[in-house]
Amino acid sequence: MHLRDHIGATDRLLLPKKTDMLESVQSHAPLDPLMIAEEWLEAGKEVAIATVVETWGSAPRPVGSHLVIDAEGHFEGSVSGGCVEGAVVAEAAEVIADGKPRMLEFGVADETAWRVGLSCGGRIKVYVERLG
Repeated sequence: MHLRDHIGATDRLLLPKKTDMLESVQSHAPLDPLMIAEEWLEAGKEVAIATVVETWGSAPRPVGSHLVIDAEGHFEGSVSGGCVEGAVVAEAAEVIADGKPRMLEFGVADETAWRVGLSCGGRIKVYVERLG
């Protein structure tokens, strides 16, 4: 075997097939939180949805952004790009338990927002309600 043949064989082994790359991209595509909520409800899970209803200033996600949460703490989507999701998930657990919706507000003047990472200069208002 010539060196050139060896290098060619090695290159072929290291490069993924185009179909593998396409499947990888598709498997990492963002999922629609509303579709996830529907699937979870159909599977019998208890589910809450958090929706950004107002923003001011430099808010990380636009009005209408969703985060769905199940009773086990699994979640999909985003209401703040990761800034306040932990606090929203915790509140959603209470909403699932007692069935009472909540309006949450986070902003830089709010100590909670600083603790959970919303220091971008904006404010958001998130409505959390139980589904089903």
